[in-house]
Amino acid sequence: MQKKKIAILGSTGSIGTQALDIARANPDKIEIEVLTANSNADLLIAQALEFKPNHVVIADERKYQFVKDSLANEDIKVFAGSKSIEDMMEITSADMVLTAMVGYSGLKPTIKAIENKKRIALANKETLVVAGELITKLCAENRVDLIPVDSEHSAIFQCLVGEDLNTIDKVILTASGGPFRGKKASDLAEVTKAQALKHPNWSMGAKITIDSASLMNKGLEVIEAKWLFGLDKSQIDVVVHPQSIIHSMVEFNDGSIKAQMGLPDMKLPIHYAFFFPQRMQSDFNRLSFKDYNTLTFEEPDLETFRNLALAYHAMDKGGNLACILNAANEVAVDAFLHDKIKFLQIAELNEKCMNKVSFIQNPSLEDYVNTDSETRRVAAELL
Repeated sequence: MQKKKIAILGSTGSIGTQALDIARANPDKIEIEVLTANSNADLLIAQALEFKPNHVVIADERKYQFVKDSLANEDIKVFAGSKSIEDMMEITSADMVLTAMVGYSGLKPTIKAIENKKRIALANKETLVVAGELITKLCAENRVDLIPVDSEHSAIFQCLVGEDLNTIDKVILTASGGPFRGKKASDLAEVTKAQALKHPNWSMGAKITIDSASLMNKGLEVIEAKWLFGLDKSQIDVVVHPQSIIHSMVEFNDGSIKAQMGLPDMKLPIHYAFFFPQRMQSDFNRLSFKDYNTLTFEEPDLETFRNLALAYHAMDKGGNLACILNAANEVAVDAFLHDKIKFLQIAELNEKCMNKVSFIQNPSLEDYVNTDSETRRVAAELL
């Protein structure tokens, strides 16, 4: 098997570090070409010294000299700034780009990677939430494969392999329910940041963990599923599955349902994306049904967890509304993590921005960029 050359955008985050674990376990199959980080210079340097990529980018320009000096004795080119991450997609010889940057920041580098015909392993769901129509069109024009890394979308993708000629009735995204499953709004009025960051099943970064607690993460996944699989609102269901063993399901037109199952471990979908269409041997822990003799399912509570309802509305209306929702949510979650607002105010701020920011039915890339900026400004004023 020829070595795969991989660029990892966001190598110091949760997805990026797990991706490097897979590269570490498969040195004969994976070569790391590019590593990028936002501001964690120390970890980026350590990764670069271990994996010896051709290029390293630190988005925080204040840390450029430190990174450059630390790697001075290595044959590694060092760049800085978010624009350099985009430019790297034109320079690198990588076959695949893992986009694991957090939030809106992943959009432009992903577009540039697609334009340069790099296969995409997509762990940045916001890219499709913000500009799904644009991204899917670019992938088609450039004949670029987009392989989802979210556990739910990877599950659907896996269920659809070999089903090209068959009709999907609907997909069923599973949600753990997060740390506040079963709670009502009155129970959540005074929950703390520490409580919201205690996910029962998954180990993730702070932003996605808060999104999971508010069900915004599932809302973003609903919108992502629309674009990944060419679905409409009526074809995307969400079911709360606390054990997180079934990662998602597909129901076909004959009534059959296929489910992809496994332990809650993000290395599984990353590993699958890296080696697709092959399944390579791994040493990951295996699911034993004797440890899970009961799997349960519940309807999500859309009244308490308003973010999921807002996401369905944004998907249904289209235009730049999902872009507004995403930008507002990024501001709201950051405010919650810095103790500026309470947990339930995240959804309140999101809804206010959706009602206040200018709606555009057929946005261009420039419109998406301007919408993101306008929403962040409005959100900041509303805080």
